[in-house]
Amino acid sequence: MSFEELLEQVGGFGPFQLRNVALLALPRVLLPLHFLLPIFLAAVPAHRCALPGAPANFSHQDAWLGAYIPREPDGTLSSCLRFAYPQALPNTTLGEERQSRGELEDEPATVPCSQGWEYDHSEFSSTTATEWDLVCEQKGLNRAASTFFFAGVLVGAVAFGYLSDRFGRRRLLLVAYVSTLVLGLASAASVSYVMFAITRTLTGSALAGFTIIVMPLELEWLDVEHRTVAGVLSSTFWTGGVMLLALVGYLIRDWRWLLLAVTLPCAPGILSLWWVPESARWLLTQGRVKEAHRYLLHCARLNGRPVCEDSLSQEAVSKVAAEERVVRRPSYLDLFRTPRLRHISLCCVVVWFGVNFSYYGLSLDVSGLGLNVYQTQLLFGAVELPFKLLVYLSVRHAGRRLTQAGTLLGTALALGTRLLVSSDMKSWSTVLAVMGKGFSEAAFTTVYLFTSELYPTVLRQTGMGLTALVGRLGGSLAPLAALLDGVWLSLPKLAYGGIALLAAGTALLLPETRQAQLPETIQDVERKSAPTSLQEEEMPMKQVQN
Repeated sequence: MSFEELLEQVGGFGPFQLRNVALLALPRVLLPLHFLLPIFLAAVPAHRCALPGAPANFSHQDAWLGAYIPREPDGTLSSCLRFAYPQALPNTTLGEERQSRGELEDEPATVPCSQGWEYDHSEFSSTTATEWDLVCEQKGLNRAASTFFFAGVLVGAVAFGYLSDRFGRRRLLLVAYVSTLVLGLASAASVSYVMFAITRTLTGSALAGFTIIVMPLELEWLDVEHRTVAGVLSSTFWTGGVMLLALVGYLIRDWRWLLLAVTLPCAPGILSLWWVPESARWLLTQGRVKEAHRYLLHCARLNGRPVCEDSLSQEAVSKVAAEERVVRRPSYLDLFRTPRLRHISLCCVVVWFGVNFSYYGLSLDVSGLGLNVYQTQLLFGAVELPFKLLVYLSVRHAGRRLTQAGTLLGTALALGTRLLVSSDMKSWSTVLAVMGKGFSEAAFTTVYLFTSELYPTVLRQTGMGLTALVGRLGGSLAPLAALLDGVWLSLPKLAYGGIALLAAGTALLLPETRQAQLPETIQDVERKSAPTSLQEEEMPMKQVQN
């Protein structure tokens, strides 16, 4: 008897599984609240050099300010420079006469802002940029805070992937909740940029536990038929978090209170773990038969399934455990020891890098669309819903592999086409940006489901940890890639689109998993030899009846 047969007896999709999805919804909502938080947390409002005796109103008396601050080519006041000495207000008539005679004045000397900056607080009362003057020469530090955060997610993905395969999903999920709560509160109380950067990096490490654990913990209790619908349903909670962030950011304009608001929900999340079940699949691979048997009986009761004592006795469960028990501890090296698993791992890391790099590149760039930051964030969240429906239909009929490649290709095409649109066509640029965001989210939804089905139970969390590690490397580089606009304005979009196109091609090299049972051991993966024809490649592992 296999675990799939045990799951069929107790119910592979019912009240037990739906309750599990609901209990694990909170981590999915919290992730975008933190991952996309820099849109509001590190926003840079309009600013100029602080001037002694300057008018209190930021936007008035441009003529007075023009004597102290140079203007950019577009006519706006400079954000980072001031005149070394106050300039006399220009006499337009005199200036025109001198210009007609060909008399050119020397360009007045400018210097950086030595007395700090004045900020426009009409949209944000306080951000990390205004708190520590992370503008002009220090603007790289403002971007770097996001990179540090994703670097923490990268490291946390490795740690949680390994530890949850060794000590269990539920226990490490508790660690993730508690760590996120404590470190989030510490970040909100930061007294310096260094303290903020360190605590945000560690918060990213803690949040990585949510990204690694939640999806496998759901999938390992689901039968083959309902994995897709549950996976897409769960991903809608991420979209809810994206739209919720727009509302929370609109209501709370101070960065400390905003960070506190997205951190405190971890407290009820800790309490909810009392009802979250451990993965019975993982328990059996560890030989913990009694615990697995207890959870299976609980699942049968909630799902209203009458179970026979003989078929679901502890002895019957022990036989299943005997076939699946892991003698050796999981290791990241195991992902590369065998040919097929090595092929899957190498392809997955490329796909994950491309998905994260393009998604966060699009998500964190909300400028130039003709909308304010709150409208853009809400629109970016709303567009994800129809694309998730597209994913649901596509993975069921076209399969995981083609859906993954197609969504990444759609992202690349949207970004590439946007490069060809002139700056005057704001509406078309906005439409293409929204389409790119939708396709990138569809790729993100697919990659979690696809990767969870490719790796065996004994290495599922370890495999997710490895791919998430490389994925978060892409996420951490995305904010820094935006700085390439100083070299060429279109270079960041070209980088995001090019990497997405590479990942789309790599996704086609992965095996299809539609209507396939989850592999339990490395041998289950290797049993399916590398495809020798397109027909063989389309055959799922351990094909089951529809």
